[in-house]
Amino acid sequence: MDSYPVTARSLGRTYYVDGDNLERNYKNHLSDFRTWSEQNHAEDWNLLVENMGTHLSIDETSIDHVVYVFLTNKDGHGKKHTLIAYVKGLKVSDIVAVLMQIPEELRKAVIEVTMDHSDVMNAVVREVFPNARITIDCFHTVQIVGDAIEEIRMQSKREAVKEEKKEKTEFKKRLLRNAKKRQKYAEKHPKTYKGKKRGRKPVRANARYIPTTLSNGDTPIDLLRKCRNMLLQSGEKWTDAQKERANVLFGKYPKIKEAYSLLCSLRSILRDTTLNKETAKSKLHEWYDKVAASTLREVKAARDTIKLKEDQVLNYFVERSTNASAESFNSKVKNFRAQLHGVLDVKFFMYRLCCIFG
Repeated sequence: MDSYPVTARSLGRTYYVDGDNLERNYKNHLSDFRTWSEQNHAEDWNLLVENMGTHLSIDETSIDHVVYVFLTNKDGHGKKHTLIAYVKGLKVSDIVAVLMQIPEELRKAVIEVTMDHSDVMNAVVREVFPNARITIDCFHTVQIVGDAIEEIRMQSKREAVKEEKKEKTEFKKRLLRNAKKRQKYAEKHPKTYKGKKRGRKPVRANARYIPTTLSNGDTPIDLLRKCRNMLLQSGEKWTDAQKERANVLFGKYPKIKEAYSLLCSLRSILRDTTLNKETAKSKLHEWYDKVAASTLREVKAARDTIKLKEDQVLNYFVERSTNASAESFNSKVKNFRAQLHGVLDVKFFMYRLCCIFG
């Protein structure tokens, strides 16, 4: 339990012992939690200076509905000596106050810090690590344009829902009109024949509305719902069914096709291993021109976001560094929290994180 994120209950099921009793004994007797020197401020922050390195990652995650910022060392590879510090909240002054306790020579020795597009993380790194190169993760850069596509998709879906409701209302009105016509006709032309009723079968007044379907069998709403994850993937990863759906989607919604094309162009720049920072900059400016020529407000807003931190985005091409280590660490923390079905004692949870990753 000191070196692996496993719960006492899971160990109890494995070794046929009382998991709750094991957890109490581990907390009170087997571990040194009760004599832990950092216990007074463990819920708010902790600093493990001995884990400092030259290539760091910073990211935030939620624990017990509270956001914590984690600073990690990439050389730890998500294992022992990975965690450097954590701070409760997203207030820049609080995070800086904790990280400034790191000796100045160690802070100035940091070469690179990777992060997402967070302004909070950016301000913290600029102040605490003055010599560090800030690299914004390329996946988060692509995600910004992906969010723009999602906004366009949701707008199209809202319009499709509105159109379907309008068609359904018209369908019901048409049924009522036909029912009234049949009633008037029956009053003017009473039944004069005997035996089985002749003529075509009358349409029921409560007939079920069947929405319009497209060539692949989907309704417009279903088409826009099913394409959500597909639009975040590269085209070569699509299945045959997804390719067919994409052809129908792009034919009916040209805005989504245009936005997806711009996303693929940006992704191809970031994937090109032959580019350096300077050549990538010229390619990125060409992409800016493509976006400027489009009429998509959402993609233009994403372009402006990338423009604001262009140099930090282009720093990716220096060492091809990503924030995957921080995302992996966050995933392990979330998985550990899920095993516990929630965090009842935050201090003890943080103690265990420090034991496992500190």
